[in-house]
Amino acid sequence: MNNIRKYRKEKNMTLKVLAKELNISTAYLCHLERGSRNNPSIEIMEKISKALNKSIDEIFFPKE
Repeated sequence: MNNIRKYRKEKNMTLKVLAKELNISTAYLCHLERGSRNNPSIEIMEKISKALNKSIDEIFFPKE
């Protein structure tokens, strides 16, 4: 599981706001958060990590 939702909530961002910032659909972002869509491109992972001010490892490869 990834930490997109956790870090998005910490920044008080809605799915819609983050998706718009990333220029991806809200549905796609929702699927990524829930884990029903896996293996986003490195470009998408970089966009998400930049928007949330976290590393790709912190978001997509948590050590928990």
